[in-house]
Amino acid sequence: MNHAAHPATAPAPSDEEIAALDAHWRAANYLAVGQIYLRANPLLTEPLTREHIKPRLLGHWGTSPGLNLVHTHLNRVISSRGVRALCVWGPGHGGPAVLANSWLEGSYSETYPDVGRDADGMARLFEQFSFPGGVPSHVAPETPGSIHEGGELGYALTHAYGAALDHPDLLVACVIGDGEAETGPLAASWHSNTFLDPVHDGAVLPILHLNGYKIANPAVLARLPETELDALLRGYGHDPLYVGGDDPLTVHRAMAAATDLALDRIRGLQAAARAGTTAGRPHWPMIVLRTPKGWTGPAEVDGVPVEGTWRAHQVPLPGVRDNPDHLRQLEAWMRSYRPEELFDAAGRPTARVLDCVPEGEARLGATPYANGGLLLRELPLPPLDEHAVDVDRPGTVLHEPTRVLGGLLEAVMAATAERRDFRVVGPDETASNRLDALYGATGKAWQERLLPTDEHLSRDGRVMEVLSEHLCQGWLEGYLLTGRHGLFSCYEAFAHIVDSMVNQHIKWLRTARRLTWRRPVASLNYLLTSHVWRQDHNGFSHQDPGFVDHVLNKSPEVVRVYLPPDANTLLCVADHALRSRDHVNVIVAGKQPTFDWLTLDRARAHCARGVGVWEWAGTEDGSREPDVVLACAGDVPTLETLAAADLLRRHLPELAVRVVNVVDMARLLPREAHPHGMPDPEYDAVFTRDVPVIFAYHGYPWLIHRLAYRRAGHAHLHVRGYKEEGTTTTPFDMVVRNDLDRFRLVMDVIDRVPGLGVRAVAVRQAMADARTRHHAWIREHGVDLPEVAEWTWGG
Repeated sequence: MNHAAHPATAPAPSDEEIAALDAHWRAANYLAVGQIYLRANPLLTEPLTREHIKPRLLGHWGTSPGLNLVHTHLNRVISSRGVRALCVWGPGHGGPAVLANSWLEGSYSETYPDVGRDADGMARLFEQFSFPGGVPSHVAPETPGSIHEGGELGYALTHAYGAALDHPDLLVACVIGDGEAETGPLAASWHSNTFLDPVHDGAVLPILHLNGYKIANPAVLARLPETELDALLRGYGHDPLYVGGDDPLTVHRAMAAATDLALDRIRGLQAAARAGTTAGRPHWPMIVLRTPKGWTGPAEVDGVPVEGTWRAHQVPLPGVRDNPDHLRQLEAWMRSYRPEELFDAAGRPTARVLDCVPEGEARLGATPYANGGLLLRELPLPPLDEHAVDVDRPGTVLHEPTRVLGGLLEAVMAATAERRDFRVVGPDETASNRLDALYGATGKAWQERLLPTDEHLSRDGRVMEVLSEHLCQGWLEGYLLTGRHGLFSCYEAFAHIVDSMVNQHIKWLRTARRLTWRRPVASLNYLLTSHVWRQDHNGFSHQDPGFVDHVLNKSPEVVRVYLPPDANTLLCVADHALRSRDHVNVIVAGKQPTFDWLTLDRARAHCARGVGVWEWAGTEDGSREPDVVLACAGDVPTLETLAAADLLRRHLPELAVRVVNVVDMARLLPREAHPHGMPDPEYDAVFTRDVPVIFAYHGYPWLIHRLAYRRAGHAHLHVRGYKEEGTTTTPFDMVVRNDLDRFRLVMDVIDRVPGLGVRAVAVRQAMADARTRHHAWIREHGVDLPEVAEWTWGG
């Protein structure tokens, strides 16, 4: 298509420059092939033999030539224009290409001195790839310059936009594979331009790489007629530029022209916006790159087409160790890149190969933006005393915990107004989740047209709302990995939508923590609210507390789960989470009015312990072990536990009751299983070894059993929690339906304390009658029993 309406201002590269670009590209292709196949003889100084070939051939060739082309041409514009750039490599298993380029530019050898930029280092580069004790076949934390795990597809573009936010001088190129482009999250990611502020944010340059095939099938976008593809991309608000072909020199010229034109357009759009001469959403350029899959590789193998087909996806010549014809074909393939022109006798890249490579931190493999801890600053958190609620007596006054937290977040947003390194993301729920105090310090990011009825929309807002949990997660991950801070607020049930994404982020952090050169980044913080017990109005579809189960399965050095029971404990947990590094913190807290139990000082101490005995709530006198332990985790279970303790105090005053509250779920694990875990003596001191423990838990009961199954007292542990009983009903009926209510907890105590059942039969019957009375009352009146709705702590 003709895009002459936007001519590039940079002069076209000369023939000599094109030849140098081609030399760099050929060198990268050679290194990519070598990583897949060779463990010795890296410069082909002797004929290839079986002994030079790896015993297991792993890796992906098909996408590598296209990625190498993009890297080569990004090098050119970074060098010629002085651009600060980062690239997100989306195609799965593109590791050979990105590793090859970081080795060529020297950033790999600087990061890993044992892999020098010479023949020995080249041999090491080849041998370690997809080899035990080596490096993965995809772009990973081990790859210099990366912020995106290539092992799972769909998130490259949202990561790129997250990286560009609040980095006004940064260009984030993003290569999107045509297979990746078929995923739902990637399809939604095109809408990210609606939230990118050309004044305060950087620019994203999407590069849609159409090589035609996935692992076994054609790619949808590659088969669309170009008119439909163009209409689709323009409908998303982009201004596409097209590059394609299979003749290398022709493609180099077209790619150079397209990148120059794209950067000219970006510079013009930003300059106009920053001068105040334009308003509204820019139509940002993007590049559609169409090259053959496995370009420059074997055209045919064993009589069937390979280059330009799905057969080039992984290892085009699978039998090189045992098939002499394949071995000869591999050697011819590698020699076709003319390595003697690309590397000197010592294996160092020649000056011509390095002609386009930037220097220092401008190199894509050395950019500090891909090692965000280098850029991270401490978050200016306010004193908690300024936001804490007064608690004269436990359980008598109510606050909305997340609304209290909203005041703290507003203060953080205001304190970062100039430095712009804090954002809150969520799927259209900031106000619903009671965090709307934020709008006193910033608006909601929005670049589309504004209507008089709109509220809080702002071109430069730092609250980001879009009804896609995938985009929220991806934006925040890109933002954090490039050196900033943030919070993801979400309805609890729908956090599951990003289960797969949080898996990858946890794996990334776990690996990054083991790399000394990766500096710690701010933690990924979830606030899960509108939770299972107060989704009585939305019903069963909105009731699922299982995200914490999913997260607690993951790397213990990374994951943390907190269930603060009231407003002051939520403040303490949030303060801790926002200060932490290299963690995924899941905080579950309600937005509905909740009793205040602890003063700020007590909340601080309780959260520091993570689990503690609430002496004021129990009736033990310290002279002997308690008769029963009432344990709880979560705001609604805490309420029901305290109400049950109050009933026991009134009806069975001789019973010695201990009340234990758990804020940090990992404390239930043994110390050897999690850094926050309790040693057995400490656990036994809190929960005892042989006293019945009635545990009221926010989520699925078996999680508590799984965390505590190795403890001495596990046989005496009885857990109540959510058991998939839900509907549109009253708040108290939700806990009754799931047998988590105060009356059932009292009945559990009577049933499990030895000898109590016979003595307390009348009390048990009264509790059962109260449940029966509840069922009749809500069906007649539509609201909870007055004794429940009007209850306050009377201990």
